[in-house]
Amino acid sequence: MEQDRYLTITALTRYIKRQFERDSFLSNVWVRGEISNFKQHSRGHMYFTLKDENARIQSVMFAGSNRGLKFLPEDGMKVLVRGDVSVYEPFGQYQFYAKEMQPDGLGNLFLAFEELKNKLEQEGLFANHIKKPLPLYPTEIGVITSPTGAAVRDIFTTIKRRYPIAKITLFPVNVQGELAAPSIARAIQMANELKKHDVLIVGRGGGSIEDLWPFNEELVARSIYSSTIPVISAVGHETDVTIADFVADTRAATPTAAAELAVPLLHELETRVSERKDRLVRAILNRITVERRHLDRLRSSYAFRYPSQLIRQKNQDLDRLMERLKRETSLAIKSKYEKWERTNQQVHNLHPLQRIEQAKEDRQQLTRRLVREMQQITKGKMMNLQNNVAKLDALSPLKVMERGYSLVTKDDQVITSIQHVNLGDILKVDVKDGHLECHVWGMEESKNE
Repeated sequence: MEQDRYLTITALTRYIKRQFERDSFLSNVWVRGEISNFKQHSRGHMYFTLKDENARIQSVMFAGSNRGLKFLPEDGMKVLVRGDVSVYEPFGQYQFYAKEMQPDGLGNLFLAFEELKNKLEQEGLFANHIKKPLPLYPTEIGVITSPTGAAVRDIFTTIKRRYPIAKITLFPVNVQGELAAPSIARAIQMANELKKHDVLIVGRGGGSIEDLWPFNEELVARSIYSSTIPVISAVGHETDVTIADFVADTRAATPTAAAELAVPLLHELETRVSERKDRLVRAILNRITVERRHLDRLRSSYAFRYPSQLIRQKNQDLDRLMERLKRETSLAIKSKYEKWERTNQQVHNLHPLQRIEQAKEDRQQLTRRLVREMQQITKGKMMNLQNNVAKLDALSPLKVMERGYSLVTKDDQVITSIQHVNLGDILKVDVKDGHLECHVWGMEESKNE
């Protein structure tokens, strides 16, 4: 149990390494130092020590990171290095893993380059979808470079050799120094204002990073971005990369390569046109041959050899077709006429006047039927009425009164019992020939046996 409290060396080293990796500052740090104990492995990895007056750190730059270096590091060289700090577990020591390296004298320029590059990239000036395509067959090319450098001679010579029919306009500018960037920007603006150039080549020959720096200026980058004319950048040698290269529509490794990208090879175009001309001629000749064979078949056909017989045959066919047409026409007319008659009869039957007359006749029949029915109903009702009158007359109180009976009422209510009368009440007594008003002075209830 006591032994579980102790870590292994591997676990402790791994823990320390993770602490380094969690520190965001140590994952992307710039350091300045002097190289010592430099050694390049056969696989391309570089091992060296970075030191200053008071400290040193073991460093490594793997082949994948040092492949783009424009110089060979050596002992005693002061450099600016970007990378991260971590732990090399087998030895349990921390060391610096370099990703980028620049000589210390160029450090400030390199930092300015990276800062401007990141800024313009975030603004979208490098986006591929805004790149303009180069014209296939330019008629006039603008060249923005120094009039005295080797670059202008290479560009002019290459264009004249490849595509001599193109016109070339030179916009002389300063390509290094403080006045270079404004000079290049004005030339790009002037070429766009003229609106007669199909493509612009902007560049210069090789040189140090200070010499090429005008093409890293923001003014030049934004002028290239604002150009409506496609721009080819051709700055320095193949390994030189500037901000202008990222903004331009196309980057050329050298001024000569820019000229080759700007124009096609006239000899190849002439060869291509000649080949297509030959193909067109062969196609026309083949078509003529096919049509001539078709004409020969027509000439040798029966119609051209015996035209009179063909005409007689066609006349007979025409007569037969005319007779058939007459029969078909007559049948069609008869069928249409019969259909018309049926339709006419239907229209006549459905004509409003016809329907009105039919309605009148139906109304008269219904009226006569109604009268008969009403008469029969009236006769039956009259017989029922007479029977009921006779029955009612037989049951009428008046008939009873004629036999000596009377009808006694009080307040229009028939009196049938002494229970309905009080002493002093006035009663009405109806007899056969009138009525009497009587005053009740006394009452006597009959005794039922």
